[in-house]
Amino acid sequence: MSIITKFKTDLKNIINITDQIDTDAAAANIRSNIYFKGPNVWILAFSIVIASVGLNVNSAAVIIGAMLISPLMGPIIGIGLGMGTNDTALIKVGLKNLFIMVIISVLASLIFFLISPLELVNPTELEARTNPTIYDVLIALFGGFAGIFEISRKEKGTALSGVAIATALMPPLCTAGYGLAHWNWPFFLGALFLFFINGVFIILATYFSTKYMHYKEVEFQNPANSKKTKRLISLVVVLIMIPSIWSAVIMIRDNRLQKQVMTLVTENKTLTSGYIYDYKINHKKGGKITLYTTGGCLTSVDKEHLISAAEKLGIDSECLNFVQHEYNDEKNEATEKLIKGIYERSDDEISKREREIEQLQNTIDQMKKQQIPYLQVYQEINIQYPEIKDMYITRGAHVQADSISRKGVVIFLDSEEEISEQKIRSLTDWLKIRLNDPSATVINVKNLIKQMD
Repeated sequence: MSIITKFKTDLKNIINITDQIDTDAAAANIRSNIYFKGPNVWILAFSIVIASVGLNVNSAAVIIGAMLISPLMGPIIGIGLGMGTNDTALIKVGLKNLFIMVIISVLASLIFFLISPLELVNPTELEARTNPTIYDVLIALFGGFAGIFEISRKEKGTALSGVAIATALMPPLCTAGYGLAHWNWPFFLGALFLFFINGVFIILATYFSTKYMHYKEVEFQNPANSKKTKRLISLVVVLIMIPSIWSAVIMIRDNRLQKQVMTLVTENKTLTSGYIYDYKINHKKGGKITLYTTGGCLTSVDKEHLISAAEKLGIDSECLNFVQHEYNDEKNEATEKLIKGIYERSDDEISKREREIEQLQNTIDQMKKQQIPYLQVYQEINIQYPEIKDMYITRGAHVQADSISRKGVVIFLDSEEEISEQKIRSLTDWLKIRLNDPSATVINVKNLIKQMD
């Protein structure tokens, strides 16, 4: 057997899942968790309130805790299973329960934010759930794959809890409730769109996984009904995939534009007659970019330079828009110089702080390398020489003529029995190798006292 053939065989055995999954038990488990009634209603309401509190106080730990106890994943995975097994009844039940869950979640969050006395000046955790990115798509897709594979395997692990945290289904619904409570429609619509994106890609991941793992499909007595149902579900899958792919493409484009503009501003923030102090990207208007400048009036040379730099980065010059704040009199010119000086000094200060942090980190690394494993050294010595019951381990320095000639580890031994010089020498040689320190020294206190007497 050649190396390549053996490698293929070993790889096939490693990735083979046939003996590790139980699709019948998994399907039964998914069907039992799709229904939303009784304790699940209260668990969802409680977890929504917990997540809302976490969002309101910008606490990621609280949000993660709420996601762990939320039952939102059940109907979403159930819909994916129904699509993968041609079970239209399961799809309908899943959609119905998911709709009820969304309504209850948004209402619970709305009530909380209406009565909450907290008003955050900078609600970063809430804002993070209003603008979906390509990373959200990838997390939802691969989180869905991980979720259905975890449910399908015979030996259950903790992956499903991680999927619940990673896909983050609850925070967008809480943010939607916040948007309703404050009549903030961008928050409301953006959060619902993020939830829709997460849900759709989890459904698609479940659909493809059930097909790959050959889940048992629903059998129809009438072949005509079977073909009709399969065609209908295939059409639904295509209709879901088209906007999903389109939204993913848009997110990739927006993310690339964001990076391009950041590079443009970073590399060209200081101009001959001023500097760029801020920028704004309007993705909804074809990627319109507004650069805010201050100082003197932008010269044609500055504008041409910025346009040329933008085009090199792949940004269309027609998308650029300049908003200038000019200073013409002497007082404003002095203010401009002061602000510009502060701006430049800030960059220098940041660089200085980064260098200091790097130096401190190097110092810490050196100190960690010099740490002595006290207890382990004692145990190893005690095993070799049981008569040694007590010792002092420290770092010392040999000081002579106002200078330090050497530094090293010093061990003072204290024992009831007298230790021979040969043992001391052997122990010293061992210690030098053990601590990788040629200056390590072992001193027997009893022998030292005896010499002094």
